[in-house]
Amino acid sequence: MDLVFSTERQSWPLRLTGDAERTRQALLRALPLPLQLHTPKIAGSHIYWHAPFVEDVEGSTHVLDAPAGAFIYWPVRQFLEITFAPLQAETAHVTVLGHLEAPVEGIAALAADLKREQGRRIFAGTLSRVAAAHDVTQAPSPLPPDLVAAREALWRECPDDIARLTRSRKIMHPAGPLFAAEGEARVLHELLWWLRSERSGTEARVLRHMAAIALDKAATRLRDFCHMDTSPALLFQLKAAMREDLPFDALIDEAILVAGRIGAWIDLLIPWNDLNEALRGALDHGSPSWNG
Repeated sequence: MDLVFSTERQSWPLRLTGDAERTRQALLRALPLPLQLHTPKIAGSHIYWHAPFVEDVEGSTHVLDAPAGAFIYWPVRQFLEITFAPLQAETAHVTVLGHLEAPVEGIAALAADLKREQGRRIFAGTLSRVAAAHDVTQAPSPLPPDLVAAREALWRECPDDIARLTRSRKIMHPAGPLFAAEGEARVLHELLWWLRSERSGTEARVLRHMAAIALDKAATRLRDFCHMDTSPALLFQLKAAMREDLPFDALIDEAILVAGRIGAWIDLLIPWNDLNEALRGALDHGSPSWNG
């Protein structure tokens, strides 16, 4: 046992294996890690939480080949995950970091509770090392301290402009602004990852310009359509930073960490299982006819 994953007054041991050294070191530097669990919407049989680091895939294992009990890092979604059964059809490559050293049935039971309760309450937990930590300290960021501090604050606590997304009862609220915000944050996060993957073949000034446009668009929609303030303000700050003489690699990773965290906080507000059951019920009572 190298790590302990704890939530809901239960703990599970995890063993780190393989040679994904770069991702392993990024993980160890982030420990002990407070976390919030998310229920899957597409891939099915896993639980996951948002990873506070950005790393490319190592080993490139297809996610459908990851066995039950695998402990994986899913780079483009930026998740740390534990699987408990074969995943549903999805095409993606992941980094296998290790495996669960306990029966998967416990994680499956936790996942069932999580699926039922997400959006009603948050399943908080921790991931920590068993042995005392060695020197795996984080190198200082080359970015402006106020930008880094704003990202760290966003990671520590859900901002009020996100928390209040579910409070409005105006016409088609909270569904309209809530899902618009979730979609904006998710797409921005993916676009930034896409731009990051182009670093070796595209001029940095082009990538900076594209990232600035993406940040500006998402921030404007979150501010003007979803009536948020502090979260889009941070995105506007990142947009302005893209036009400064700052190292692009650090800046794009910072933007990914911010966009992903905004999306993750919004995701936790959504009772996905209740919504899915309501959609199934509506569809089962009659699908729309496209032939008049």
